[in-house]
Amino acid sequence: MKKMFTLGLALLSIVAAAQNNGGISPEMLKEISKGWSGSSADKAIRNAIGTTPINTLAVNAENAAMIDTEFSDKVTIHGITDQKSSGRCWLFTGLNVLREAAIEKHGLGNFEFSQCYCFFWDQLEKSNLFLQGIIDTRDKPSDDREVDWLFEHPIGDGGTFTGVADLVSKYGLVPSDVMPETAAANSTAQMTGHLKTLLRQYGLELRGMAADAGKAKGKKAAELESRLQERKTQMLKDVYHILALCLGVPPSEFEWQDRTMTPLQFSQEMLETDLQGDYVMLMNDPAREYGKLYEIQYDRHMYDGQNWLYLNLPLDRIKEMAIASIKAGTAMYFSCDVGKYFDRSKGVLDLANYDYESLLGVKFTMDKKERVLTHASGSSHAMTLIAVDIKEGKPVKWMVENSWGPSSGYHGCLIMTDEWFNEYMFRLVVERRFVPEDLKPLLQQTPVLLPAWDPMFIAEE
Repeated sequence: MKKMFTLGLALLSIVAAAQNNGGISPEMLKEISKGWSGSSADKAIRNAIGTTPINTLAVNAENAAMIDTEFSDKVTIHGITDQKSSGRCWLFTGLNVLREAAIEKHGLGNFEFSQCYCFFWDQLEKSNLFLQGIIDTRDKPSDDREVDWLFEHPIGDGGTFTGVADLVSKYGLVPSDVMPETAAANSTAQMTGHLKTLLRQYGLELRGMAADAGKAKGKKAAELESRLQERKTQMLKDVYHILALCLGVPPSEFEWQDRTMTPLQFSQEMLETDLQGDYVMLMNDPAREYGKLYEIQYDRHMYDGQNWLYLNLPLDRIKEMAIASIKAGTAMYFSCDVGKYFDRSKGVLDLANYDYESLLGVKFTMDKKERVLTHASGSSHAMTLIAVDIKEGKPVKWMVENSWGPSSGYHGCLIMTDEWFNEYMFRLVVERRFVPEDLKPLLQQTPVLLPAWDPMFIAEE
């Protein structure tokens, strides 16, 4: 009995030691629980948070007045678009930039390119990108980081301006009334969800075909590649069928102003621009070295397209180009972390909108670099940069055209303070003509290839 008692004490000591080695011990919990003082202020805040959203309670009363809505420089826009319940902000934003140039050139009035047409080809191309990625990585183990990433991200409705450039260059454009929006386009979750499941299923099948063939070499390797490509084509026929059911069949030609045109002919006539050569992608990522060119693996919409390729620059250089473009009347593709300090009722992005620290009794001290590295912030939404307000030679606020409909925000637009711009702006696409001469040599660098899981991959929705 004495031995058993001694053994029991020893086991208790081991358990207690384990609890104190990284776990929450009773003593530690006693200290932690002092975080709740039970003061009258704590009780009042607890009662309020129990029935009211934190954002509502954190509204900064000292910043309640509406921001000044006058801007020193502004690009003319023609109507607010609406992406509805979809993650196609990148597509609406890219096409909004292109339509302004087309409207000015051709005097079209209130005109839109078909987002549904481009989205059809986007989903088909992304399906091929995934399936070909699976074929290319067939010799890697299933728990390889790249293979796992592919199965985690087989397809989505988010994207970047690179996708707009590649899709329009390959498939052209059509007016919105030629291929109008559908319910599945306006609310993409169900269609995309089923496509994800189907593509993952097909991905496993392709890997199984490769595994059954073993380490094929020479002629057998070529025969395996041929079988994989043939099966991939059949898989894409199923994807095409689903897309046609949900989005409609994209036209090979259509009538426009008493002429029969193909989508490529139409886009070439409307734009007269080299989407893949006339635009430069910029980024402000303080987690990476400035003055360098970067690209992100698989951050593209087409297998034979371009990865998102960007020049990483300090904010002052990016603002320099943004201001030059606005003054020239040219709107830009712009993306940011839109959910941070966003007052939806006013359509204002301002660091002073909310006082979370006073409400919650803690300090939030991470800077932009730290937020990027810890996945606390990243580029989440694309809009069209159209205005800047300059006072005493410096920008004090900016305006973007959004794609959430005319009744959202400030007449369909959002206004951001320059301080907010500094913290949560990430990407900007400018025409090459606005790039200063001293920066152009940087665009000739061999880009640094970043993995698909880099924090900057986050697709804009």
